[in-house]
Amino acid sequence: MFYNFGVKKNFMITFLSSIVLLILGYIFYGKFVEKFFGADPQRLTPAYAINDGVDYIPMPLWKVFIIQFLNIAGLGPIFGAILGAMYGPLAYVWIVLGSIFMGGVHDYFSGMLSIRNNGASLPELVGKYLGNTVKQILRVFTLILLIFVGVSFVTGPAELLQELTSANKMIWLYIIFGYYIIATLLPIDKIIGKIYPIFVILVLIMAFLAFIGIIIKYFSGNFSMIELSIANAKNWHIFPDKNILYPMMFIVISCGAISGFHSTQSPMMARCIKNENQGRKVFYGAMIAEGIVAIIWATVAMNYFGGVENLNAQMAAHNNNAAWLVDLVSRTWFGKIGAVFAIIGVVALPITTGDTAFRSARLTAADMFGIDQSKIMKRILISLPFFIIGFIMSQLEFATVWRYLGISNQSLACFVLWTGAMYLAENNKPHWILSIPALIITTICFTYFFIAPNIAGGLNLPGTFSYPAGFIAALVIAALWYRSMRKKQLAQKDLL
Repeated sequence: MFYNFGVKKNFMITFLSSIVLLILGYIFYGKFVEKFFGADPQRLTPAYAINDGVDYIPMPLWKVFIIQFLNIAGLGPIFGAILGAMYGPLAYVWIVLGSIFMGGVHDYFSGMLSIRNNGASLPELVGKYLGNTVKQILRVFTLILLIFVGVSFVTGPAELLQELTSANKMIWLYIIFGYYIIATLLPIDKIIGKIYPIFVILVLIMAFLAFIGIIIKYFSGNFSMIELSIANAKNWHIFPDKNILYPMMFIVISCGAISGFHSTQSPMMARCIKNENQGRKVFYGAMIAEGIVAIIWATVAMNYFGGVENLNAQMAAHNNNAAWLVDLVSRTWFGKIGAVFAIIGVVALPITTGDTAFRSARLTAADMFGIDQSKIMKRILISLPFFIIGFIMSQLEFATVWRYLGISNQSLACFVLWTGAMYLAENNKPHWILSIPALIITTICFTYFFIAPNIAGGLNLPGTFSYPAGFIAALVIAALWYRSMRKKQLAQKDLL
C-alpha cells in the first residue's frame, strides 16, 4: 500500500494510506486493546468516587478528549514531525506503526491503570507493579521531565511569538508563565476546561488548512509528493553521520508515535472520566489524532521545497528552526487570515501542554508526599518551586532543553510499557501486546545512548558496538522483568 508503482498520478498513496491506516488502527486495534484490558462500564470511576472539586471532577466525554489531546499534542507532532521528515519517507512507517501498536497502547494503559488505582499519578502506578526502588527513581525522573516539558513549551511559543510581533521574548515569557500559574492552581474545570475547546478549534483549523493545502497544491501540479518506496527507504538527512536513521529518527519523532510524557498526562484525565468505556476514545483516540497531525506536517515538510534534499538544505540554512518553516508555510499557503489561524494553533499546542505539565508536576509531588490539594495554599506551596526552577531554565536556549526531551520521553515510555506488561501478567493475561513494544523501545533507547553524538545526549560510540550492545542491554532489562514477573506469579500461587 505504501509503494510507488510508477504511476504518474499516484494520488498521494503514502500520505492518504497513512491517515487511513491510523483511523483503521483506532477502530480495530483500539477496540481489541480495550477488550483485552477489560474495560468495565459498571465500575465507579475516581471522578465520582473521589470528587474533590479541584482535580477529581466528572467531565463530559468531548471535553475530556479535548483536554487529553491538547495535553499531549505539544510541539512534538509538528516540530518533531518536521525534524523527523528530514530523514525521509521512512518517517511515515514509524508514525503509523508507532501510533497504532505502541503509542496508542501506551497511552491507553497508562490512563486505564490510573483509573483502576484511584487516579494515581505515574510514579505510584509504576511503583505498584515494578517495585518501590523503581518508584523512587521514577518520582525524580518524572518531575524533571515535566519541568523540561513545561520549559520547552514556554520557550518555543515565546520565541515564535517574538518572531511574529515586536514584543521582546521576556515579555512573552512573563505572560505565558502567568497563565501557567493560574491554570496550575485553579480547579481543572475553571480555566483549562473552559478555554481548551477554543484552542482545539484553532488547532483543528490549522491541521485542516494544512491538509487542504496539500490536496490543492498536489492537484494543481505545484506539489510533487515523495512516496515511500524501496529506493526511498534510506536516510535522507543532510548530516547522516550525526543524525543516524536508527535510532535517532525514532527519538526525534516521539509525540507523533510514542511518548512517555503522555503517561504523565493520562492520570489527569483518569480523574475526570465518567465511564471506563470512554477510555479508548480519550486515551487511544487522542494518540491517533496526534499521529494524524504528525503525518500532515511530515508531508508538508517533505514536499514543500520539492523534496527531502531541499528540505534539509533549507532547514540547515535556518538552524533547523521548525518554527520558521511553520511560519513560512502558513504565510505562503493560507494567506493572512489562514496564517493567523495556523500560527495561533501552533502557539496554542505547546502552551496547552506546558500548563498541564506543571499541573502534573503538582499532582505528582502531592501524591509523593500525601498532601491534600483541596486548599489553594497547599497547591501554591507545592507549585512555587517548580515555577522558579522552570523560569530559570527558560533562560537557556530552546535547542539545549529540547535536545534531551526526546530521549527522556522515550525512556519514560519504557517504564510505562513494562508496567502495563506486568499488570497483564499479574492478571493472567498474555503480556505480549505490551512486552514486545517495551522490548523494542528499550532497545531503541539503549542504542541511542550508545551511538548518538555527545551533543545529542549520547556516548558517540561506534555502530559495531552500539547496535549489539543496545539489543543486549534491552534483553537484560527484559530478563530482569521476567524474573520479577515469575516471582510475583509464584507468590500468588503460594497464597492460593
